[in-house]
Amino acid sequence: MHQKVKITKRQLKEDKFTTFMLQSKDRLQESWQFFVIGVVVVILAVVAVVYYFQSKTKSADEAAAKFSQALMDYRSGNNQVAVLSFAQLVEDYGNQPVAEYATYLLGNANYRQRNYAEAIRYYEEYLGRYKGDSLVRAGAQAGIAGCFEDQGKYQEAAQKYEQAIAEYPDGPQVGDYHVGAMRCYLAAGDKEKAKEHLDVIRENYPETALLQRADREAAEGGLY
Repeated sequence: MHQKVKITKRQLKEDKFTTFMLQSKDRLQESWQFFVIGVVVVILAVVAVVYYFQSKTKSADEAAAKFSQALMDYRSGNNQVAVLSFAQLVEDYGNQPVAEYATYLLGNANYRQRNYAEAIRYYEEYLGRYKGDSLVRAGAQAGIAGCFEDQGKYQEAAQKYEQAIAEYPDGPQVGDYHVGAMRCYLAAGDKEKAKEHLDVIRENYPETALLQRADREAAEGGLY
């Protein structure tokens, strides 16, 4: 006969929490585009306008052509090629708008490859050097949050999600940032802060798929 194995309440609780973190991590890896890819459409629109008016010079024409090719590589998943191209653009055209967007996209491309230190470096460089568009700045803060979360630095990640919210409080992705902050505060053991974000989601996103996701993650994380 097989001997029965008694599972303690503590072990059961720890197992549920471990499952929650693994599921949350999987969801993050599957949906990381919410703070990375989502802003690319805006970048494309802005860059197109910028280069339309600046393409009177040979230098601007060259920068536009190289940036377009790098962006095509980035969008098609050729990350390593895109990283090299964006880095060269920053070096060669540092005084043109292309350098601003290339710096941000270097953060994205490195995040895709899980080069977290490099991703954070470029996101921070973007935030420190360029005022930029609020949506893109929020994306950079959330990108840093994602890097921290993937590394298990949940307190730092939660705070970065909050900074993403502060960058663009009325932005289209702010609800996702509240969910990210809630999830990370739960993982860090701060249920009070997690509940604050859940309450905001309940107030601002009633009867939405976002609220359903937040409620599910809150339950799995032991908030209630």
